[in-house]
Formats: sequence, C-alpha cells, structure tokens
Amino acid sequence: MNTLSTQVLIIGGGATGTGIARDLALRGIKCILAEQKDLNAGASGANHGLLHSGARYASDDAETASECKEEGDILKRLAPECVDSKGGIFVAVEGDNEEYIANFDSFCKRAGLPCRRLDIQEAREMEPLLSPNMIAAYETEDASVDPFKLSAENMHHAQDLGSTLLRHTQVVGFNKSNNRIQTAQLLDMRTGKTILVEPEIVVNASGAWAGIIAAQAAAPIELLFSKGTLMITAERLTQRVINRLRKASDADILVPGGAVSVIGTTSIRISTLDDIRPTVEEVNFILEEGSQMVPSLKTTRYIRAYAGVRPLVKTKAVTDDRSVSRGFALIDHSSDNVDNFVSITGGKLTTFRLMAEKTSDMVCKKLNIKAPCKTKEVPLPTSHAGQWTEPAKGPKQWIMGYNPTDSLLCDCEMVSKIAFDHIIDAIKEQDPMPDLIGIGIRSRMGKGPCQGCFCSARIAGRLYERDMLHHDQGIQEIRAFLEERWRGLRPILIGEQLMQAEMTEALYCGFMCLEFLK
Repeated sequence: MNTLSTQVLIIGGGATGTGIARDLALRGIKCILAEQKDLNAGASGANHGLLHSGARYASDDAETASECKEEGDILKRLAPECVDSKGGIFVAVEGDNEEYIANFDSFCKRAGLPCRRLDIQEAREMEPLLSPNMIAAYETEDASVDPFKLSAENMHHAQDLGSTLLRHTQVVGFNKSNNRIQTAQLLDMRTGKTILVEPEIVVNASGAWAGIIAAQAAAPIELLFSKGTLMITAERLTQRVINRLRKASDADILVPGGAVSVIGTTSIRISTLDDIRPTVEEVNFILEEGSQMVPSLKTTRYIRAYAGVRPLVKTKAVTDDRSVSRGFALIDHSSDNVDNFVSITGGKLTTFRLMAEKTSDMVCKKLNIKAPCKTKEVPLPTSHAGQWTEPAKGPKQWIMGYNPTDSLLCDCEMVSKIAFDHIIDAIKEQDPMPDLIGIGIRSRMGKGPCQGCFCSARIAGRLYERDMLHHDQGIQEIRAFLEERWRGLRPILIGEQLMQAEMTEALYCGFMCLEFLK
C-alpha cells in the first residue's frame, strides 16, 4: 500500500479544485489533487462556457451579479487566452414581461454593471439571426470561456509549482481521531490499488458529490441537485452571447464557443447522481424556447447534447431551483468536530477564482501560514497542456505549419499526428497512462460532427504505435470513448446526425463487433 504525505489534499478536479491547487501553490503550499475521473468530469465540463457579466442575476441577486462582474474582469485580464470577449446582447421578444424590460437598465446600474440600450435595427445588424419578433435589446459585457483550457492551465501551473494530480482516484474513506482526519483512503480506479494520504488539511471541492464526500467524514451537507441540459450546434451561429431578456429561466442562453454555439440550459430537480444524461423531452423544449430568440435554432444541425448537475446549497424550503442563490458556500467543518476539513460548493464557473481564494484563505488560517492570495495579480501561464482545447487550433496548425510527412487523425477538427503526440506528451506529465476520454477532454478529438466515428480508432492505433496500449486495451478504450459520445448523441438523432450515428454503428457494431450503444 502506497502512503503519501501532503499539506493539503484537494478532492475534485473541476475549475474550483484546480483553482485552489494553483492558489495554494502560489502561496508555497504543496497539494495533492485527487479526482475520481478526470479534469472537468463534473459540472465544470458540462456547462455552457458563459463568463457572466452579472446581468442575468441583477434583478434578484445583486451580490452574485457584482461578483460575476468583478471576477469576469479579472479573468479577461489575467487569462485572455481562455476568453472570447466579444460581448453579449439581452433580447426580449413579443410576450415577454414589459415591466422587467423597462427596469433592466436600473437593475444593472444598481449592481454596477455596464448596460446599453440598443435600437432594434442596431441589434439586428450586430446579430442578423435575432428574431423578427424582438421588441427590446441591451448590450452587456458577457463573454465565453473555455472551461477545459481553464482547468488544464490552472492544474499545470500548480504542478509546475510542486503539486500533484491523481487522475482516476476515488476517495473511499477517512480515518479520524482527535477531531481530525489522520489519513484519507484513496482507490486507484484503474489498478484497484489503495493509496493512503496523510494530509494536514482536506478540502472537499467535489461539486455535486460534496455531500457524499462530507458524509464519509461524518460532516453532513444538504444539497439540491439541479440537472441542466445543453445542445451544441455544428457551426457558430452568433458572434456574441445571446440572453433572453427576462428573469433567469430555461433555454434562454446561446453561447458561442470557437466554431460552435451552445444553447441551454434546463433546471430539473433530480435525486441521484447515478445517471446524468440529456433526454429527448429536454432537447425538444430547448429548441422550442430557444428559437423564440434565434429562429434558426429550429433548423440548424446539432452534433451533441449533454447534461451536468448544479450543486445548490439548501438554506430554506424551495420549490423552484432557480430561486436558490447561485452564490457559493464555504464550510468549516470544525462545527462538525472535524477540525481539518473544509468544503466549498455551489457557485459558478465565473466565480471559481474567488471561491478558490476564499477557500485558500481558510486553509492558510488553519495551517497558521500568512501568505497572501496572488491570483488577482499573477497571469495564468499558457502551456502545452491546454493549447489543444481551442476549437480553431487544429486547422491553424495544419495550414500554417503543413508537414507533408504528417497525417490527420481527426478530420473534423483537423488534429494531426504531430499535434496528437504533443497532446499525449502533455498528459504523460500528469499521468503515465493516457486514455481516449482523457485525450478528448484535453483536445478537440471526437468533438466534431462525426463524434469520434473515425478518429477513435486512429487514436487507439497511434497509442499502440507509441507502446501505450497492449493486447485488447484499445478495444476497451474505443468502447468507453464511443459510449461517452453516445450519451450525447442519442437525444438528437435526426437528419444528418442520425445518418452519422448509423455509420458509426455500422462500422463499430457491424464490422468490429463492438456493442457500445446503451
């Protein structure tokens, strides 16, 4: 049994967990981050990538709105390579609440948010696909952010400063004495081996799973689970973020991200985290609602749907999950008689840095370390670890640096063999065992219209060439990769995407005898 010691054990590899690792590392504190799957496997990888201006919350939650504004500005300044800052437009259509429309400007001013009323013609010139039934529009400072690049860069910087990432490692229990966690028992999900970690402090940053982790330490947290479903278009529809000009509701945000757009989301209460996937009913609802802002959403091609879970901290009896604050909760479990255990949950992708700062402040206080937060001033370094999540990176690299001896492994996103080797080398710095799903998280592999139909076999073949797969491991990797893709394909099987899915099934189920469509 392997035993490790660390100042801080962080549980959860989303934006918050990796942000905490970087924040603490900049203060000179070494950490181990344990993630049961991979970076951004939870809500951080299943959101619409919206960097909120705060305007969405200005009417009901001015504190969250102001936090979004401040944190968004910091991220645009210190991590511009992760952000698309073309702005946003809030759009009202016929039938929307006219009182809310009239007061929107004052809501924004109260929260300190820039907001400009647009003439209808001006709004349509800025975004030609907006509805002809538009009756009002405001320009705001919304932006989009690449959450995969964000987490990868945060974790890579933390590792450069001495921290450790344990992928596919699940926390299965804690050993406590004298009101402290003495050891955490971890399970390597791939080898079945047990790892013991002796931490001075444990930080629970596991998102929707925070209650499960806290219960293992006998420190209960009451959470609500709100599932949100989103859809990805085959092409980018707008240059700016488009919000519906109404109180936060379902299917009222269209976010451009690179070469595609994301429309969503829903808010459906669920009771378990066992099977989180989009449904046909949600997809149909999103299309109906979203097309009121942008009518072409009803006729465009979709390449994938996906779902994530918002962990909402329950503070009172509620029936509408959207009425629960999107603020975060930082919990010192000393009140539960566990003095070296902290939980951070709730919040938003936009405020991940602030969440990391406040958590790290609490950790430093418990460790009696006086070190200031530096993430407000220190730019997030770019690295090879996160460069291939950029949607346009493949075509740029292929065209500008064409090499006649190179070949494409992913036709949809134009990722070449040379680029793939760079991706693999970056993963090996974090983990000696690359896998297809992990490669997909850190790149555009499998994210184009074919959804892995052709590139999955080519990727596996390249891993065999590099002696990273043996025997039938490639078959198992392809199956797992395509099963993950299928979860998002199933609810949108219509037109061209249905034909694409039938080709995938014929190739892998018919020709290679792989039964993965479940």
